[in-house]
Amino acid sequence: MNVQTLTINKERLEERITALSKIGKIGETGVCRLTLSKEDRQAVETVKGWMEEAGLTARIDHFGNLIGRWEGNNPDEPILMLGSHIDSQPYGGRFDGAIGVLGAIEVIQTMKENQIVPNQPIEVIAFSDEEGCRFNKGLFGVRGILGKLEEGELERKDKDGVTRREALIEFGCDPSKFKESEYPKGSIGSFLEMHIEQGPVLESMDKPIGIVSGISGPLWLTVELEGFAGHAGSVPMPMRKDALVGAAKIIVALNEIASQEPGAPTAGTVGSLRVFPDSRNIIPEKVSFTVDLRDIDINRRHRLEAQLRDKIKEITEEHQLLCKITEDTNSEPRYCAEWIKEIMRNEMKQIGLEPMELMSGPFHDSLAMSYECDYGMIFVRCKDGISHNPKEYSTFEDISLGTELLYRTTVKMAQE
Repeated sequence: MNVQTLTINKERLEERITALSKIGKIGETGVCRLTLSKEDRQAVETVKGWMEEAGLTARIDHFGNLIGRWEGNNPDEPILMLGSHIDSQPYGGRFDGAIGVLGAIEVIQTMKENQIVPNQPIEVIAFSDEEGCRFNKGLFGVRGILGKLEEGELERKDKDGVTRREALIEFGCDPSKFKESEYPKGSIGSFLEMHIEQGPVLESMDKPIGIVSGISGPLWLTVELEGFAGHAGSVPMPMRKDALVGAAKIIVALNEIASQEPGAPTAGTVGSLRVFPDSRNIIPEKVSFTVDLRDIDINRRHRLEAQLRDKIKEITEEHQLLCKITEDTNSEPRYCAEWIKEIMRNEMKQIGLEPMELMSGPFHDSLAMSYECDYGMIFVRCKDGISHNPKEYSTFEDISLGTELLYRTTVKMAQE
């Protein structure tokens, strides 16, 4: 498709993506906008201005979500919601999440420029803390508006000892007013999200965009091991209770368990590890690490989790370690609505692209929204499948095609 035939304004979209990437910029192409940080606040204020420029009424709720609203012809109808997130990983890229928010704003601005008024209200939302890296539990803002926060979440601390409650208050939110920011059951009719693929499938098939068929279910665990500290030079090897050795064996076991079935979309990762007392010549007494296990097949994931727990028990007994396992997140695979996918298929053909579908390994705000309403997702090709890395890259041509599909899908859904 020739980009000159796009309905949306590619240049405006590119300018906004580029401008946002400068907030929290690290190196040449990286971004660090941790949730509820000063950089996050600056980004939220910037995007809020673009929402208002597009004709939306914008506000920040008590969860830290940025929400822009268009009343439409029937303001009391269930909301058609579009969005994603603009917070980032500490060593992240400039497209993850951001294109879904800025693309949604572009959709609204294009609709208004073409005098297309929706039959129901449309909201564009930049969800707070999708990533989960600062407080080790993500999808905070989306779960917040759905009334699905868990006990103790506000007391979770970041690496500097700052609690989420403190960070929210510093951001300008009031946790005592969460109920005011929750959406009544049934008030959200459907949800659309555009995101970079974060994987290599589209590039391998030479496809600029694809329709998501569903999201793999993530299981997040925190494993804490406790042994006994001693001098690294004097405690004989057979007498040691080394928590780090136990952790190392468990990490290797996770990798082997997740690799059992070649070709299966199973993924097992340990992405964060802490050692106490963290000294060169002391045997590690305590180790805490995260486990991320996900699969599109929930029964297979259950089997692998059971294998992992058995292996943890075996290893901790071998090394005389105490063990505590905390479940941080547990979600089943969630599939996109067929009727929304059918609209996307038809609109892709209208654009001149052959429709294709693919699964999402990473979770997204759509995962939480899937429990509230029908949802659809669009993936945009990214170079080498790289994400959560400053080298993450998608062309503005591909992003514009994804936004065009988002626009056409929104128009169809808004006029039904």
